[in-house]
Amino acid sequence: MFQKKTLSLSIAMIAALGSSYVAVAQEEDQVEEIVVTGIRGSLTQALDVKRNNTQIVDAIVAEDIGKFPDNNVIESLQRVTGVQVTNRGSGETSGISIRGLTDINTTVNGRNIFTASGLAVALQDVPASLIKQVDVYKTRSASQIENGIAGSVDIKTQRPFDFDGQKFVVAARAINQEQADEIDPNISGLASNRWETGSGEFGALVNLSFAETNYRDQSITAGAMVPFATDDPVAPFGNYERIFLDHRDVNGVIDVIENPIWTPGLLDGLPNTPGSTVSVNGQPMEYILGRDAIFSSDFTGKRERSAANVSLQFAPNDTSEYTFEAFYNGYRNESFNSLLFSFADWWGSYANSPTAKADANIVLFEGTNIVKSRSVKDNWSFTSGDLTTGKTDSFVYALGGDWELTDNLKVKSEVVYQESTFESDFIAARFENARYGLNVDFNAGGGIPAFSFIDNPATTGLNEADVSDVANWRTAQLYDNANKNEGDAVTFTTDATYDADAGIFKQFNVGVRVDQRAAAESFSRQEGFNPNVAITDELAYINNGFFDGNADVPTTWAVANGYYLRSNADAMRAAYNLKKLELVESFNIDELTASAYVTTRYEAEVAGRTLDGEIGLRYTSSDTDMEFTDTASAAKEVYDDSASTTKVLPSLSLRYALTDDLYARLAYTETLRRPNFASLNSRIVYNEDVTGIGYGTAGGGNPDLKPTESQNYDFSLEWYFADASSLYGTLFKREIEGFVIDFRRQVQHETPAGEMGTYVLSQPYNASNGELTGLELGAVWFPENLPSVLDGFGIQASYTALESSQSTPITDSKGTIIETKTTDLFGVSDESYSVVLAYEKEKLGMRLSYAWRSEFLNNYEAALFANPLEVWRKPESSMDLQITYDVTDNLALTFDGTNLTEEIYQSYYGENGSTTNNFGSALYSRTFAIGARLTF
Repeated sequence: MFQKKTLSLSIAMIAALGSSYVAVAQEEDQVEEIVVTGIRGSLTQALDVKRNNTQIVDAIVAEDIGKFPDNNVIESLQRVTGVQVTNRGSGETSGISIRGLTDINTTVNGRNIFTASGLAVALQDVPASLIKQVDVYKTRSASQIENGIAGSVDIKTQRPFDFDGQKFVVAARAINQEQADEIDPNISGLASNRWETGSGEFGALVNLSFAETNYRDQSITAGAMVPFATDDPVAPFGNYERIFLDHRDVNGVIDVIENPIWTPGLLDGLPNTPGSTVSVNGQPMEYILGRDAIFSSDFTGKRERSAANVSLQFAPNDTSEYTFEAFYNGYRNESFNSLLFSFADWWGSYANSPTAKADANIVLFEGTNIVKSRSVKDNWSFTSGDLTTGKTDSFVYALGGDWELTDNLKVKSEVVYQESTFESDFIAARFENARYGLNVDFNAGGGIPAFSFIDNPATTGLNEADVSDVANWRTAQLYDNANKNEGDAVTFTTDATYDADAGIFKQFNVGVRVDQRAAAESFSRQEGFNPNVAITDELAYINNGFFDGNADVPTTWAVANGYYLRSNADAMRAAYNLKKLELVESFNIDELTASAYVTTRYEAEVAGRTLDGEIGLRYTSSDTDMEFTDTASAAKEVYDDSASTTKVLPSLSLRYALTDDLYARLAYTETLRRPNFASLNSRIVYNEDVTGIGYGTAGGGNPDLKPTESQNYDFSLEWYFADASSLYGTLFKREIEGFVIDFRRQVQHETPAGEMGTYVLSQPYNASNGELTGLELGAVWFPENLPSVLDGFGIQASYTALESSQSTPITDSKGTIIETKTTDLFGVSDESYSVVLAYEKEKLGMRLSYAWRSEFLNNYEAALFANPLEVWRKPESSMDLQITYDVTDNLALTFDGTNLTEEIYQSYYGENGSTTNNFGSALYSRTFAIGARLTF
């Protein structure tokens, strides 16, 4: 069988590697055992994990105690082959996919952990300073938790028996978020020791972490597309009038026989070729596609994360060991969104004007009917000051033991209790007013819009276009929301391993896992309106320096100060004739999941070479009891539902040593994704039409959702051609059944006024199937015999190519499926790569990394508009730098930089619409950090 090798190095090899080493065994009759640290050491250990595992797995190993490579786990994972990251914002990167899929099972020390009512924990919530190693499993053993069709990420933390004796580490960093213009602290400390007692060996470890992040994200967005008449309309339309789904006369009576006049939410949108028409009372009328709005967001905030990990280990003898661990994760966030929003769809000023064409100043993109730029008269605008606070407290307690009952039989068992609560509240107030006019270019260059307000020439001595002047605003709505999500679980596991000599079968493993999970969510929602609240100096907030001068847009505007709103919430509610609401529980779920597995490790000699691997079978079942509250009804009626699933999941892995350094792997596995608890909530919420689109929206869950299932095929080759060097490639395929997608249809429902109204209802269904195939290539290379100045140079590189498809049913306005479209999977870039240049010599270690991914389908727009339904992201990239200098054996200084090229991240409508259909452009902070780490 393949055994993990202990790394033993001669003094000459130590000098050649140029790394830092610590001797951990000094016995005269033993070979000196060396622990390798630093960049090269961490990459070497990561390759050992990959080489010695029967599954296809990649690993990231901390360069030293308390020195994980990046600010958070996700930033490090972007350099793993097959991993793509996105959703950079709020001072960090938060989105991750493995081979294009985002459904990832996250575990800490093998335990499934979660936040509040969710099924997983956000990886960025685990402080990097607490992490020893991260393993990314791309294939699954039957012994591992079945959730997550994308793969599994296991985070390993330090334990006292990892060290020979006492160990103390203190680290501190000062991080500058450039756009926020703040210096943030990031501190951590580890204390560990182990003692021989009369009853056995005992070890204790405490690891603490605290990080504060001030952030500023800035974005400019061109609104959704809607159709407009031209300057040659068909009655009853006027010049450049917006074409709603119906048309009403001055008395509100529908006076167009076509209803709807056009179909919103089409996958490809309305046709954008010049001369395209809609029918109006049987006559063709040409239309153009303009945007309904333009808006800017200046999003600032402060986030705090604190964490504590306590690990106690006791080994009474050589055949048993007991571990108790407690893990706490705390999250505090306060974010303020300053929004400037202007409608760009008013037509009344031009409806009967003989100079409408000149006044509207409409310019189309060449060869299309899409509006590039225009002028708008008498447009309506508003600003919104939105403050959101969030608080999470999560606790995990685990007690387990490992016993070697005989020379061949080992058993381990563990009981875990965890509880997690997330509380948030949101308060916002709007200022609003009419403007004399607006000039807007929806794509002034590079996908970034430009806009400015026009001052009224008839108003002497006033600048009505100045949106930073509070005199040009009046108060409007107040929004007051709150949420509380809770979750807890008790999990019991037992695993047994029997080493056998039954022909080719060398080991048998069996295990059971029982998980009792509970989750609940509560909320409150209310809003009021008052146009006569005085805008005092305390109530108003005025930003400055928006978008860092990278766009021709207003750089300052006045909004309601969200911090003032929160501090004076009761007084603000009273001003809007509101009072604080109690939270209403929307659902309460209990789920019992029971799983059992059996695996066998096999080994044989084929053509003089070792063939080994694992065969496994996992049985899992879940019973879910659900209690929902009809919060929209006065009686708040509570009703029950239930669901159950059963699945048998086989797995097979094979590894063949073609040579001593060349391995081939083959794997077949089956995995599943259980629906989120919130998706099971069958309560439907109806939202009124607030923008004049013609109908409202509605959304709810679906208690009949089934798990998404995936059949997975993998083949890989790995060549370990030199010390700390490897070249590897993998071909893989995923066949996925039962993707959960939002299924949209138009429905009729009673409005608050007691009339029947039209709503677009979205509910999740297992309505789609997909397929994903791909190629991964990766390399780690530290060349030998380089000139002295280059000695210590290395490179780590990865490349991933993906091809995906997903069948998406398309419905008409009545909810009838009229066709099935084949689209890309959400979140899948066809290509991605990363390159890391590493240099390590004597006391200096440096790592410069660049990661890039191609464009990808991100989400669907609300099905209310004329643009293509798909929202795509433009290619994304990031360049980061880490430098470490060892002042002494115990003191290291660090410098880090992220997002060095200060990328602007952008999105657009439709697969080929990056020029004409640009949507959002976002500017995020670069960060620079200096730090010190003391070990003794």
